[in-house]
Amino acid sequence: MTLKNQFYHLFKIYKMSYTQKAQELYTMIGSGQLLDAFEKFYSEDVVMQEMGEEPRVGKAINREFELKFIGSVETIHGGGVDHITADETNGVVMVENWMDLTFKGGTRVKLEQVCVQEWDGEQIVKERFYHR
Repeated sequence: MTLKNQFYHLFKIYKMSYTQKAQELYTMIGSGQLLDAFEKFYSEDVVMQEMGEEPRVGKAINREFELKFIGSVETIHGGGVDHITADETNGVVMVENWMDLTFKGGTRVKLEQVCVQEWDGEQIVKERFYHR
């Protein structure tokens, strides 16, 4: 086996699944690296959509949305991922997660949501959030 074939074989063995990528994404978010995770895992043309709202198209617009959200939070009391499941063949991941936080002005809420992510290779190209 040539060196090139050995590398390809090792790459196939150690290539992260979409489930593992989502786990890494949420590990970064949980450790306070939301913007780093956003830069690493979201494509330049990403489409993101909150339940009942129009889609936001493009990384720049979605980065602004994330910065505005971060700026509205006074305290994060906790958060976590309850479940992750994936259709590895089609690159679709579903994540059930929650955040307990207080917004500036004193309103404390527990946000619960499911997000459906469509991946293309190493990055999310579409993400839709279902929450209450």
